[in-house]
Amino acid sequence: MDERPVRAHVRPAADADTLIGEIEGHLLAEAARAESRAAAQRFAQRLDWLSPAERAEVERLYAEDHLSVTRQAWRHIAGRCLDLRAEYEERYRVLRRRVLAGGLLVAGVLVGVGTVLALA
Repeated sequence: MDERPVRAHVRPAADADTLIGEIEGHLLAEAARAESRAAAQRFAQRLDWLSPAERAEVERLYAEDHLSVTRQAWRHIAGRCLDLRAEYEERYRVLRRRVLAGGLLVAGVLVGVGTVLALA
């Protein structure tokens, strides 16, 4: 039998960030499912004429619809976030170019003025 010590695999920081993101995603998804089930139960409670089997079916369908609407909203928000990110990155690139061009212009002017003063 091999007597070498067992070492835990140490993940790089990027993998840890990915793992944390996945865990957060699972927790958010489970919270959305729980919220959908609770909303379905609240809705079905108002339909007191339903049999238990009918109530269970109404709750199941309502929860599915509620979760579907939640997913669509999340997709829309995620898409909008990506759009905004791209927009702000482009604005930042333009601003950075302008600042760099302005800095080079100022440096060029200062070199020109220094040259003129040195020759005078």
